Amino acid sequence: MASSLTTASAGTPGSEKTFLGHPRGLATLFFTEMWERFSYYGMRALLVLYLVSGGADAATGSQGGGLAMTAATATAIYSVYVSMVYLMAMPGGWFGDRVWGARKTVTIAGFVIMAGHASLALPGQAMFFVGLALVAAGSGLLKANISTMVGHLYDGPDDPRRDGGFTLFYIGINLGAFIAPFVVGTIGEKVNWHLGFILAAVGMGIGLACFLAFTKSLSPTSNVVPNPLSAEEKKRILVKASLVVVLAAAFYGVIVALDVFTLNWALVPLTLAGLLIPVAVLVRIKRDKDLDTSEQSKMNGYIWFFVAAAIFWMIYDQGGSTLSLFADSKTGTLFGFDPSATWYQALNPMFVMALAPVFAFLWLWLARKNQEPNTIVKFSMGLVLVGASFFVFIVPMGMAGDGTLVSPMWLVSIYMIQTIGELCLSPVGLSVTTKMAPKKYASQMMGVWFLAVTAGDCTTGLLSLAGVDLNGTGIIALQAALAVGAGLAVYMYRKKVQALMGGVH
Repeated sequence: MASSLTTASAGTPGSEKTFLGHPRGLATLFFTEMWERFSYYGMRALLVLYLVSGGADAATGSQGGGLAMTAATATAIYSVYVSMVYLMAMPGGWFGDRVWGARKTVTIAGFVIMAGHASLALPGQAMFFVGLALVAAGSGLLKANISTMVGHLYDGPDDPRRDGGFTLFYIGINLGAFIAPFVVGTIGEKVNWHLGFILAAVGMGIGLACFLAFTKSLSPTSNVVPNPLSAEEKKRILVKASLVVVLAAAFYGVIVALDVFTLNWALVPLTLAGLLIPVAVLVRIKRDKDLDTSEQSKMNGYIWFFVAAAIFWMIYDQGGSTLSLFADSKTGTLFGFDPSATWYQALNPMFVMALAPVFAFLWLWLARKNQEPNTIVKFSMGLVLVGASFFVFIVPMGMAGDGTLVSPMWLVSIYMIQTIGELCLSPVGLSVTTKMAPKKYASQMMGVWFLAVTAGDCTTGLLSLAGVDLNGTGIIALQAALAVGAGLAVYMYRKKVQALMGGVH
């Protein structure tokens, strides 16, 4: 890391040493996040394949040794897991703001994630679910605070290096996500599942070591608890939390004692919570009487974006479940080479790194010609594209219906279309969330944006738990039509939505 540091030129704001012209603390956070994403996406590439893997298959070279679940159950678990990661981002931000401060929260999160991956590496279904819960909780704690710490490195929102710093940080995220499937995925799928999970734990360990070794390079602000809890608040929260834990323990104790416990007793409540909590949060903000007329109008407009984003992520996040299962069993060789099913998970971060600069240039070029699409049009483009990717998916699904192995290039094209859709919708969604947030909820609205991911993934999970075969052509076509229809609806009502947004563009 030290070799990446250079001496800043005179007049450069911030510390004397810089990382590619930015505060050197960015290097610390870059490598911490890169390795955390390496661990997260490496494990995620294995997750569904491990769940459906049963006995070893000499014909295919499958190692077996997984949990031998159905595709529907595996998809439901995957969807609930991903949704919980994003749901935990809100309490993660709360812990950073009110209990530990951002730096301490990230440190604790790193240890929790490591413990989670280590638990996944142990045999048995019980340790698997313990590990999954720990990784989800730790990822939520880290996700909400490490980006905040990047912001702390700069001299306020007007620092000219700020946007570039976040761009470099975003590259670190995608670099870790790109490398992980080739390392963790290959070892886990081809050698031993649990060894793959151990490698994910090692990745998080390296990231945590970077963070702790170079923590002095970070802004002192990251050590501060911005709004610490009072003694009375701590007591009240502890009482409520203890009550929830006791009631949950009593309820599940009875279920187990009656010998009626199944996996659905855990998955269904989590899925419903992931759907109801986003709705409850939006309703609470909407009903707040402190919001003025302009803020109420903006929230009405924001709901359009929220629903659209939930539909987008519902399809997009099936790249690690529905598309991964298809890659595992229905794709053939490419130029005589048989790629690992986990390698397809590297396509999205690869396309993001390749295409993000192109899109940044494209929007700037169109803006200079006064032809850049506005936020609403970009959102509708993202929805139409993600829907189109599933319409494309129907073709190889039909070709593989009789057992024919299809070209991997079908999946490459699907992931590329989805990534282009992501680049139209995701950065714009983050931006519009900050612009339309009521002043009272300015620091909470980013967590609300993440709840759109939770809602989308929980919809997928609920469909799987209800017995809907998400790997069937009919449901794929239905989801594609829903996304395209939603995109067209947003475009048709763009003037109405723009009116609700007020001066936000």
